[in-house]
Amino acid sequence: MLTFDVRIYELEIRPDRPKPYRLHWKVGTRKHSKSFRLKPQADGRRAQLMAALQNGEQFDIELGFPTSELRALNTITWYQHALDYVLMKWPRVAAKHRAGIADALATATPTLLRAGAKGAPAPRVLRAALYEWAFRLIRVPNDADGEPAFVTRAEAEQPPPEIVRALTWIASNSLPINDAARPANVRKALSAISVTLKGKPAAENTTRRKRMVLNSVFNYAIEREQLDSNPLKRVDWQAPNTDEEVDFRFVPGPKLAKALIDGVRAQGRRGEHLHAFFGCFYYAAMRPSEIASLKDTDCVLPPEEKAEEWGELLLSESRPEVGSGWTDDGKPYQKRGLKRRARKTTRPVPIPPVLVRMLREHIKEHGVAPDGRLFRAVRGGRVRSTEYCEMWQEARKKVLSPTDANSLLADVPYKLRHAGVSLWIRAGVEPPEVARRAGHSLAVLYRIYAKILRGRETHANALIAKALQEEGVESA
Repeated sequence: MLTFDVRIYELEIRPDRPKPYRLHWKVGTRKHSKSFRLKPQADGRRAQLMAALQNGEQFDIELGFPTSELRALNTITWYQHALDYVLMKWPRVAAKHRAGIADALATATPTLLRAGAKGAPAPRVLRAALYEWAFRLIRVPNDADGEPAFVTRAEAEQPPPEIVRALTWIASNSLPINDAARPANVRKALSAISVTLKGKPAAENTTRRKRMVLNSVFNYAIEREQLDSNPLKRVDWQAPNTDEEVDFRFVPGPKLAKALIDGVRAQGRRGEHLHAFFGCFYYAAMRPSEIASLKDTDCVLPPEEKAEEWGELLLSESRPEVGSGWTDDGKPYQKRGLKRRARKTTRPVPIPPVLVRMLREHIKEHGVAPDGRLFRAVRGGRVRSTEYCEMWQEARKKVLSPTDANSLLADVPYKLRHAGVSLWIRAGVEPPEVARRAGHSLAVLYRIYAKILRGRETHANALIAKALQEEGVESA
């Protein structure tokens, strides 16, 4: 129990004792004392207690310590706190977010070490130990309350000897949480999350996402009364600027996009099955996780005889690809709502006649999975990125010149989504509608497609200037 009722007495000197200088203080009704060999030691301890009392701290009646010292006694290391944080968050977050938390913590934790720590494992081994064994959890039989229970992979399975040594080392050399919160150490962690594993500047969005994880970890320390405040708010730090704009030198135009999609179709039965898959990338600017979840019931297609009418896709689900170690059921993907949207939110996307025909032909030729999905692997699961990326590279080799095939031009299928969005902007579709169809926020749209949107602003300026001239007002 804590109380403000504290009395600190003058030193008692007992010359006949090995520790002659005795300090007495009283907390509530409980008396406490401690003896010292040297007077400066006793005076120093008395000064500490007096300072805590003058600072308005409460004292613990049983132990006699001020609250600041109680916290120090009860503090845990950064590493242990990070493990506790993962255990707290894991049951309630999506698989992709679980992997993101592990990535951020595996990046920051090796920077928060005691000074002079020796015998460090190789960086590759330490990274694997943290990312794959410490901050990845395994589901075990439910607890007594029937809630899902999780333990670290290192507890559920037997790690290799080098992983065991790495985890033992990090546990022994991790800083206490209050030392990890010191500005100099926080700055080390922030610097680590701002670069890739190869030492290059990380994308701004990646750094921002990892910083959000650290912010949440420190907030959890406040919740557990390990810290009084979040140290990130005291550190003047900004992530290095990185350019997130799409480099449109490498984004295919409409003719090249169509040629590449047709190049996929030309690769036999498997290519025919994924022809419309790539069509969704370009003509509907869909994300791969959204395409993987597309069902026949999501497709509103006009009658076959009305070949030139537009259709619509009602998107409501995504299946982001993630390692099987991050999902509860061991599948390499997780069913979830649309990105950054509430679980039951839908996003209608109008689709042009060319994609209507592609989808209609796909359903006619290949049917759908038992759950209605249009695109699936041979065994019925999600079409893996390794498969469709492999087909995309084959199409590039056939369609592009050797020079272009060795460049970044349309180097990944996702460039088709960039191409689709940029086509909408160039066609004059208003930015809010482009953002809505693509599932972006306006801020993200302007950040990624800034060059094209600046071009639209020039066009808008010309229209305004023309209107002013027609009204007889001299334009600037």
